[in-house]
Amino acid sequence: MSSPAQIDGWTPEQRADFERELIRRNFADYDGLVVWLNDNGFELSRSAAYRHATKLKRRIQAVRNSTEAARMIAEAAPDDSDLRSAAVISLVQSELFDVMVSLQDLEYAEPYERVGLLKDAAKAVADMTRASTLQKEWQLKHTARIRQEARSEAAEELTAGLKSDGISVELEASIKRILLGK
Repeated sequence: MSSPAQIDGWTPEQRADFERELIRRNFADYDGLVVWLNDNGFELSRSAAYRHATKLKRRIQAVRNSTEAARMIAEAAPDDSDLRSAAVISLVQSELFDVMVSLQDLEYAEPYERVGLLKDAAKAVADMTRASTLQKEWQLKHTARIRQEARSEAAEELTAGLKSDGISVELEASIKRILLGK
């Protein structure tokens, strides 16, 4: 089992300072970054800084991609059938899957830590599954309501047109019963 990254032992403030500097340098100039680290009392090798930067850059890009996808969906998909929610749930489910796969690569985590992380991930997956199920139930009800409204409008239009042709009350009721499924 390999040792934990040096950065894992830093305080959240130290880590935030380091990550701000990485972003300020646009994930480049690692020689300058090592000088900045030394000047600010951090001990970290250039390669360790690069490894952390690669992971951070990947996370930031994933958030950007998800945000962009959500924006594009919001612009392109009508919300009448709640496609946006379905797409967001799908994106989150994909991210959770990636997280669970990456948990398998945690070489330095103790078994109890891995179990805890997997437990948290499993809870998030359960929450997403529940949200997906509720969204699908809502979509089915919404689609059924829209179909019923369309049938009702069609029945009204048809019987109104046929009334002018002199159809009987019984035939009008029969047409409505057939179209409305009653």
